[in-house]
Amino acid sequence: MTGIINGNLICVRQGDSFTINLALNSGCQQMDLTGYAGLMQVRDKENNAIVFSCAAEPVDVLHGKIAFVLTPAMTSVDVGDYVCDMQITSPTGEVHTIYPADVNRVATFRITTQVTV
Repeated sequence: MTGIINGNLICVRQGDSFTINLALNSGCQQMDLTGYAGLMQVRDKENNAIVFSCAAEPVDVLHGKIAFVLTPAMTSVDVGDYVCDMQITSPTGEVHTIYPADVNRVATFRITTQVTV
């Protein structure tokens, strides 16, 4: 499971698997995510086309834990920088962007070169 998340940057080696585990809180309380849906999208910076999307998988929804499981097929795109975000949608239809946390920044999803093919 290779990759890093640092601020508004996610970096993964081309063709690798990477699991992004999240524990969401509201204030100081763990969120109950029962009935919520999570979605991550990675888009081309130039034309905004979707490169790939990934639905969140439940880990422990009663305690706010979900994961975005990236597969080699998802990360086998061209080396470079893309834009991304992660959102959750409540059962009542409210949408909340959970990444990047800073509403004034755009997150970068970087694919780096692999050596072993």
